[in-house]
Amino acid sequence: MPLALLALSMGAFAIGTTEFAIVGLLPSVATDLHVSIPTAGLLVTGYALSVAIGAPLTTAAGSRLPRKTVLLSLMGLFIAGNLVCAVSTSYAELMTGRVVAALCHGAFFGVGSVVAADLVAPNRRASAIALMFTGLTAANVFGVPIGTLLGEHFGWRSAFWAISGLGVAALLGLVLLVPSTARPADGAGLRGELEVFRRPQVWLALATTMLGFGGVFASFTYFAPMMTRVAHFAPSTVTWLLVLFGAGLCVGNVLGGRAADRWPGGALPCVLALLVVTMVGFSFATHSRPAAAATVFVFGAVGFATVPPLQLSVLAKAHGAPTLASAVNIGAFNLGNAIGAWLGGLAIGAAAASTAPDWVGAALVAGGCLLALLSRLLDRTASATRPVPSSPTLTKSEV
Repeated sequence: MPLALLALSMGAFAIGTTEFAIVGLLPSVATDLHVSIPTAGLLVTGYALSVAIGAPLTTAAGSRLPRKTVLLSLMGLFIAGNLVCAVSTSYAELMTGRVVAALCHGAFFGVGSVVAADLVAPNRRASAIALMFTGLTAANVFGVPIGTLLGEHFGWRSAFWAISGLGVAALLGLVLLVPSTARPADGAGLRGELEVFRRPQVWLALATTMLGFGGVFASFTYFAPMMTRVAHFAPSTVTWLLVLFGAGLCVGNVLGGRAADRWPGGALPCVLALLVVTMVGFSFATHSRPAAAATVFVFGAVGFATVPPLQLSVLAKAHGAPTLASAVNIGAFNLGNAIGAWLGGLAIGAAAASTAPDWVGAALVAGGCLLALLSRLLDRTASATRPVPSSPTLTKSEV
């Protein structure tokens, strides 16, 4: 794999760390800035909404620039936002820094996915995307606990100083390792990028992402109460169970990329169907501690195995001008997370059962699976009715 993928993964690691590290810092942030825990929790919500809104806007703003220039600018924005967080003395300043940092999130993963896919042969595109997203999974396993540890010993601002340092390291990696390439050969520009949203298949792919990954967060958001109230793990054990979940994310990310490369059209509905079975099984496994621990790893692996094929699906449907659609798909991930978490909470309130979110999540993923199957059927129908050219020539983005 090209070394440029390492630089992209470094950027993903830094961004993933800043997104989730705030969760472990909430109590100290609330105490220091004299706000309630729910108010401090809005720092998570504000970030997620900024990702969903900022992804298409920042990507559109850089649509006519070389992709390397866009990536460097986004990483600079990321560093600036985290520096604001590191020096903030009020809640408003901290929220401002979070919003600024979040504006780069969706565009970085969207543009980075396109760059990663273009760096390798067509039959390795999903694996290249998965390698970039490995930085995000590693952030959950290593970055977030380390950030929490720094906050506990040196104050919550120290975590943002460290994250800013990660951003600088990622920026240097991008400068040195990512090749300088011009705009896509098709010269689509913003108009061309917007044109792909007239394709129903693009919207089907985005909806599949929202439902498929939203189902994961419908359950995962309420992971702690399921493990403590149903499986009867001690609260101190939840951290290690999260590490186990994170290890599953890393494995699933790699396997999902390989599956999508080997079966470009069939991997996505198969992985989503497997995720439905896993989530239903998880609701039963949580009644036994050994079974719960084992299923936690499987849930993480299958849940994140969906990411490479979901991202590759959007790139394929938006062929010719995939950059903006790829970034919007990152927004779809975050929108799905928010909707899934909300519906999971409603389910707990209505059913008064800590495992209710598993069933909500399974239903959402099942909906995504049906959309993936519908998209595959439409692809086959279009292929059957499309006239065969006498001398076909495919561009790299169409392969």
